[in-house]
Amino acid sequence: MNLESVLEGLLFVVGEEGLTLEQIERTLEIDDNEAKKLVQKLKLEYENNTQRGLRIDFLGNKFKLTTKKEHRSYYQKLIENPDTNTLSQSALETLAIIAYNEPITRVSVDNLRGVSSAQMIRKLVAKGFIKESGRSNLPGRPILYETTNEFLDYFGLATIDDLPDMRKFLEEETEVIEDSDLYQSKYKELEM
Repeated sequence: MNLESVLEGLLFVVGEEGLTLEQIERTLEIDDNEAKKLVQKLKLEYENNTQRGLRIDFLGNKFKLTTKKEHRSYYQKLIENPDTNTLSQSALETLAIIAYNEPITRVSVDNLRGVSSAQMIRKLVAKGFIKESGRSNLPGRPILYETTNEFLDYFGLATIDDLPDMRKFLEEETEVIEDSDLYQSKYKELEM
């Protein structure tokens, strides 16, 4: 098996979280020297290949798959392009959690969504819909996020108080669940 391609896939899968050298060693079941050589070989391959838009960086004690800085102007065009400014379901979900709970930390958003929101938060910051609004007093002093005026403009809201009351939606959902018979199927068995 080609461990270089496995490492490349692992770096892609973990995204911005990155991998420590120890995680690479454990996952690939290799020793420290072999892990370092493998990372260095893949890193050089990306750096020397002008046909690729990716590279490997060591940031925050982790190896991460990143984009090449020389292509930055193209990435900026993509973010600013109105055709790509549509919001995905996960973006809307993340925005709703932040809007109804602001200011909120990324970890709190992750807990409410049940999945990592780091990449989505980064995209929403880049689009100008949310911004850093300070630091929490929790251990590690995580960054707090809140919505911006661009968010209000995009959704046609004068203030954050104009958001629909979530209690209404929760009450309606509870009524639907209470009214339905969980043991009764809408499908009938055919008699033979």
